[in-house]
Amino acid sequence: MRYSWGMLVGGVRGALGRLFLACPAAIFFLLASPAGVDGADYVGSNVCRTCHPNVYSTFFRNPHYKSIASGRETPANTGCESCHGPGQDHVAARGGKATIVAFSQLAPEKVVDACLRCHSQTLSRANIRRSEHTQRDVVCTNCHSIHSAPAPKFLLAKQQTELCYGCHSSVRAQFSMPFKHRVNEGSVQCTDCHNPHGSFAATWNMAARPRMVDQVEGNEEPCLKCHVDKRGPFVYEHAAVRVEGCETCHMPHGSTNPRLLKRPVVFTLCLECHNGFANFGRRLDGPPNPSPTHNLADPRYQNCTTCHVRIHGSNASQVFFR
Repeated sequence: MRYSWGMLVGGVRGALGRLFLACPAAIFFLLASPAGVDGADYVGSNVCRTCHPNVYSTFFRNPHYKSIASGRETPANTGCESCHGPGQDHVAARGGKATIVAFSQLAPEKVVDACLRCHSQTLSRANIRRSEHTQRDVVCTNCHSIHSAPAPKFLLAKQQTELCYGCHSSVRAQFSMPFKHRVNEGSVQCTDCHNPHGSFAATWNMAARPRMVDQVEGNEEPCLKCHVDKRGPFVYEHAAVRVEGCETCHMPHGSTNPRLLKRPVVFTLCLECHNGFANFGRRLDGPPNPSPTHNLADPRYQNCTTCHVRIHGSNASQVFFR
């Protein structure tokens, strides 16, 4: 039987028509991945749009869209396939999580690996693998919603405060104390003090690693970003502040006591250290006891900072009078 050119063209058109009706994405796949071309297993984000229009229609507002807009990235680093891997098998199988990198199916460490392909360059993420979040299997997709983030910044799954409160319910209660940092009011947010991706070992509190507390200039506590008048160096340093840090006396989130103090009466807080117990300190004599002239039963002497006004450090007085 002899075939004419017209019969051949008609047969091809019919086959393509049936293929399009069966799987529209296959037409884009055939056009986007010709045989023998490098990266032929990558089909491009336009093919993804065919089956995932709800995701693609808003993707232009996503920070990850710049990988498409630049036009300079390799197929492995462009659009959908930069995170989900090559889509050839996924299109050929007409979908299915087994043929693509589906983050809902990945182990926590694999999620971190996938995100760090691009997000490993900044110093703020240098400790993410040993951070408390990662060690407890709290990974990127637990806090970030890549395709449908309601928050205006950082693709957060919720507003930052509510996101952190989802796990840290005890901290939510602390921010409801009478004296607190105004996180609920929006004046301060969690990341002003904490790095959710992990922090370096602190230079205070005897180098104990705090709960992902971020550090500022000079490896100082984040408190000094706002309380700049407490920043040294001072000629006469208060050892508790220099060595142990602000948390020695203050509750950082909230307290029932003024100035976020740990105790309601100032002198009882000071006596935690100034009790005459020796064998530590530079002279092995411990912090000095209150003077015999200070009758601590007398209300006049119960507020130590009435006289010792520069309790965080002084350039003029060894006992912090001025």
